[in-house]
Amino acid sequence: MKSIVVISDTHGNRAEVEKLYPVFAECDYIIHLGDTSGDGSRVRADFPGKVYLLNGNCDIPRLGEDELTLEVEGVKIFACHGDRYGVKHSLARLAQKAADEGAAIALYGHTHEAREDSEGGVTLFNPGTLSRYTFTRSYLYLAVYDGKFTGKIVTLQ
Repeated sequence: MKSIVVISDTHGNRAEVEKLYPVFAECDYIIHLGDTSGDGSRVRADFPGKVYLLNGNCDIPRLGEDELTLEVEGVKIFACHGDRYGVKHSLARLAQKAADEGAAIALYGHTHEAREDSEGGVTLFNPGTLSRYTFTRSYLYLAVYDGKFTGKIVTLQ
């Protein structure tokens, strides 16, 4: 089994990100879906070799990739920030892109709203935000094993 912690839209809130360091230390992969304001590069430096950093619409300079497709334990995952797929209005374009990539999972951020949806045979996860500008801070814990997966959105107190 492999575990993946997915965060997004941290917007420089290092205090909340650092609360997750014990979870980061135990997981196999960390995916930051963008809008990091620099804290994403710090996570990448502190956990070398297991961080995938994606660019968000607020990320200048661009420190990561715009999109990512990876396979973990036989499950293909497509990840992006989400702004380029209009996720604030519909998940259809994102679901179609993930399906075109052969992915069972699409990970996205941008909306700051944690949610899990299914469309066109693709499971779409948004981990929410760790930004200081919200009352509800959350991340996604994803477990993948032998072609199967389960995800849990975890709310921080």
